Amino acid sequence: MRRAAAFACCLPILAACSDGKGDGSTRATPAPDTTAARAASPTTVRETTTTGPPARYAQTIDELLSIGRPIVLAHTGGEDNFPASTLFAFGESVKAGVDMLDLNVMLTKDGVLVVQHDETVDGSTNGTGAVADLTYDQIAALDDAYWFTTDCGVCHENQQPAAYLYRGIRTGEKPAPEGYTADDFAMPTFRQLVERFPDIPLNIEIKGEKEPAKAAADQLATELRELGRADASVVASFSDDIVSYFHAIAPDVEVSPGLTVLTAYVLDGTPMPDGMRILQLPPEFGGLKVITPELIATSKKAGYTIWVWPNNRSLENLESYRKFLDEGIDGLNINFPEQGVRAVKEYMSLAAMSLAAVAAAPSQGSDLTGPATRSRPAPLTSSAGPR
Repeated sequence: MRRAAAFACCLPILAACSDGKGDGSTRATPAPDTTAARAASPTTVRETTTTGPPARYAQTIDELLSIGRPIVLAHTGGEDNFPASTLFAFGESVKAGVDMLDLNVMLTKDGVLVVQHDETVDGSTNGTGAVADLTYDQIAALDDAYWFTTDCGVCHENQQPAAYLYRGIRTGEKPAPEGYTADDFAMPTFRQLVERFPDIPLNIEIKGEKEPAKAAADQLATELRELGRADASVVASFSDDIVSYFHAIAPDVEVSPGLTVLTAYVLDGTPMPDGMRILQLPPEFGGLKVITPELIATSKKAGYTIWVWPNNRSLENLESYRKFLDEGIDGLNINFPEQGVRAVKEYMSLAAMSLAAVAAAPSQGSDLTGPATRSRPAPLTSSAGPR
């Protein structure tokens, strides 16, 4: 999980910020065998996702927040399930039925806005160097699935060559899965992503800080307007200065608070700035539970929505997703999209059963003790929660 290290820097009571290899970062730690993906042979490319996307996506963020159920976001396209931030990963997440795509953006040396998490290409590709020091043509030639394995996402050590399922597709050494091409395993531009998936809402983090991040914010604001996605996007940054800057240049686009604002709210209850309503939080850090029942209750009362991003791979599984939903979480920003979609479907089905049981019970003296009434809470609706 590459999101946790930055969060640690702004929660001083949790831990000192390290190099990303401490409590909050587990990207190189294999997870328990909890998914169907583990059943696939490591010597061949796995079959692609076969479920379908929603019949209709929310057209605006207002509509998304009023959908009447928890939502599923595909974090970087599902980085433990597929090569992160590739069009292949986003395509498989869309087929899984997610409600929103989660991604990160930054600028190349020649000013192209690309979908990429790390400041360098070293982590995921067969190249080296900072994104800001490379042209897009140089970056686009790289294999963005080079270091991906299902054991630990991006793995550079302790893996057999056969574990790198998608290595070589970009360079033509392997055929692409059905429905995809070699280009779908390159680092995409933001424009390419939106043009491929023009209707699904987007959760976009601007990477970096100061002038480079402001330049990326400028380009993002321009492209969101040109592509007609301003109303269906949420823009965030770990830097509150960048969030404020983006809001100033694109006041019509929903923004989510950065670390300073989030920390003040979580630790001290300081209200969020006017207009901000989406809290994007990890469940815990350094042994301290960040998302507590009290925080959830207080947030709902204040009209805020909580989207959780698990910061430990041990929390990236169906059972954990179910627990988050039971706690009252409004959105799962997760690395196994198909499992998240399944968890939400189960949650809503059990909630419907609970309501049906209540409606069918005698008006007095009822003792509804069956699993349908106890295993999941009632569904979230636009009138009952922060929607």
